[in-house]
Amino acid sequence: MPTFTSRQVLIASWLIIFAGLLAVLPLRLLPSLLAGLLVFELVNMLTPRLQGVVAGPRARWVAVALLGTLIVSLLTLFFAGAISFLLHEVKNPGASLDKFMIVVDRARGQLPPFIDAYLPASAAEFRIAIGAWLGKHLSELQLVGKDAARMFATLLIGMVLGAIIALQRVPDLAERKPLAAALFTRLSLLVKAFRNIVFAQIKISALNTFFTAIFLAVVLPLCGIHLPLTKTLIVLTFLLGLLPVIGNLISNTLITIVGLSLSIWVAMAALGYLIVIHKVEYFLNARIVGGQISAKSWELLLAMLIFEAAFGLPGVVAGPIYYAYLKSELRQEGLV
Repeated sequence: MPTFTSRQVLIASWLIIFAGLLAVLPLRLLPSLLAGLLVFELVNMLTPRLQGVVAGPRARWVAVALLGTLIVSLLTLFFAGAISFLLHEVKNPGASLDKFMIVVDRARGQLPPFIDAYLPASAAEFRIAIGAWLGKHLSELQLVGKDAARMFATLLIGMVLGAIIALQRVPDLAERKPLAAALFTRLSLLVKAFRNIVFAQIKISALNTFFTAIFLAVVLPLCGIHLPLTKTLIVLTFLLGLLPVIGNLISNTLITIVGLSLSIWVAMAALGYLIVIHKVEYFLNARIVGGQISAKSWELLLAMLIFEAAFGLPGVVAGPIYYAYLKSELRQEGLV
């Protein structure tokens, strides 16, 4: 039976983990990986707090049950809201479109003529334009729907896997075979890197919410502008900001739409402010995350740039986590 040196086992574990991490991106399994890691970390965080109430290993089961209840409740609320919206549209066809046209009519008198020429003259004209666009891009929309359903399924599978792994008893490394022990060490470093990035993302979201709150609750009122749903927008900015990249895009879109209900110039001012803030935050983000994983800002920016060029938007999300893991591996070997 062949024997392997510890160095050979270490290199084999590196190759397996790095090949797996790189395969996650083209296989579009990043949402599943992140969801699994998140649930795993949440269970590990909740368990010590529950052990004062529930003794022994049952604390982990209670933590999983609480998380499962919370996730199911959130998904139920989401689907209930979607179904309620669809039923409302069935009973009142075109109601949302009519509300949109009210916003368009408000903005029409404030827009330059060359932009006004591209706006629909009525809800009927807009409905015809939407129907024509849908007919032209039906195949693309079907693909988007399939991708959304697939991503939702992979998220759920990742959460379930994360919960199952969190419930497993962790045996002593001495009881494992060499390669299994080495892989467990690699995965422990990956989980730690993910945890550091998540905590950094919370700080980033809080910073983004702070700047947004100053603009919505202080700057605009001082200018005599009172934006509707200000408190709701601030809360949504923080919650959505926990999602890397895409969360800020969604919150910015919501703020711009609400600003448009007042005037096109309020919407443009809000959008301009948010663009400037996020350009500044792009470098602050790298500094915050870099402080969490002991990396320079330019290192993270370069990693995000390379991953974005190679894998698109998922690469921007995965870049900081992958780089944090790589840095921890190099640091453990004393190479950096």
